[in-house]
Amino acid sequence: MRKFVIGIESTAHTCGVGIASLDGEIILDFSHMMEFQPGKGIHPREAAEHHSKVIHELVKKAVEKVREMNGRIVAIGFARGPGLGPCLRVGATVARALSLYFNVPLYGVHHGVAHIEIAKKLTGANDPLIVLVSGGHTMIIAYADKKYRVFGETLDITLGNLLDMCARMLGFSGYGGPIIEKLAKKGRNYVALPYVVKGTNLSFAGILAAVQKILQEGKNVSIEDLAYSIQETAFAMLCEVAERALAHTKKKEVLLCGGVAANKRLQTMLKQMAEEHNARFYVQPKWYGDNGAMIAWTTVLAYKYGKPVPVEESYVWPMWRIDEVEIPWVNE
Repeated sequence: MRKFVIGIESTAHTCGVGIASLDGEIILDFSHMMEFQPGKGIHPREAAEHHSKVIHELVKKAVEKVREMNGRIVAIGFARGPGLGPCLRVGATVARALSLYFNVPLYGVHHGVAHIEIAKKLTGANDPLIVLVSGGHTMIIAYADKKYRVFGETLDITLGNLLDMCARMLGFSGYGGPIIEKLAKKGRNYVALPYVVKGTNLSFAGILAAVQKILQEGKNVSIEDLAYSIQETAFAMLCEVAERALAHTKKKEVLLCGGVAANKRLQTMLKQMAEEHNARFYVQPKWYGDNGAMIAWTTVLAYKYGKPVPVEESYVWPMWRIDEVEIPWVNE
C-alpha cells in the first residue's frame, strides 16, 4: 500500500490542501484562492473566513484521492508560518484534527522552505543560490550548515507587496504582479524611481512612495510607463544583490521561486545575470504560487528526516524566519 502525507497551506489569500507520496512520484494539489474586492488587498479576518468555508471540501477531495489510489495517510503537515495569524490558525486547527483522527504525526512547515523545496523537486536544482520572491518573502538564500542562510533581504516591504500595492494605486484589484507585468509590456519611457540597495539588502518603500506622489500630483505619465519603470527598477535592484551573493557564495545554480517568479521579465534578467557567472538558471513552474502541494512535499521530507510536533505544542508562528529552521534533509 502506497503511503501519503497531507499538507495544508493557509498563510494568506490561498487555502490549499495537497498530497504527496513518500517516494515523491505523486504530488497533487487542491487549492482555492479568495476573491479580492476592487481596490482592496488581503484582510486577515476575511481571508480566514474564506479558508474556513472551503477547507473542508479541499480536505475531502484530498482524502478521497488517497483512498482512490489505495493509499494510506502516514503524516499531516501544515504551514506553521510565516503568515497572517487568523489564516494560519485555520489550517493548524484542521491539521491537528486530521492528525488525531488518522492517529499520525503532525509536522509544522515553514512556508518559505516549502516554496524552495517544491521548486528544487520540480526543477532538479541541487545546491542553488535561491531568489525567493513572494508576498511574504524577498530574500537571497543559500544552504549552509543545516540551514538556509539569508544573504540579502528586503528591509521593509516585499517585492510582491510592492507590486500589489502599486496595482491598487493604479485602480486594479487582485494579484498585482500579473497586472503590472501586462502593463509594463506596453511601457516605453522610463520614469526615474528610487533605487535603494544597501549591501545585499533592498528597500522598496521609496518606489511605493514615489509612485504615490506621481499619481497624486497628476504628472503626465502613462500607467504603462509607470508599470514599466516599477519593474525595471525593482528587478534591477534584486538582480544586483543576487549577483553580489552569487559572487560571494560561488554557487553554480540560481533558483527563482515564489509567487513573483512567474514574471517573465524578472526571469530574463536573472537568467542573464546567472549565465554571466556560468551558473545554471532554474525557475519554478508558473502555476506554483501558494499551494498545498508544496506543504505536502516538505512534510514528506520532514517525515523522513525531521521530528513531529506534539499537537498540544503546535502553535502557529506568524513571524517565523527562514534562517531559524533546521534543514536535516539536505546533504552537506
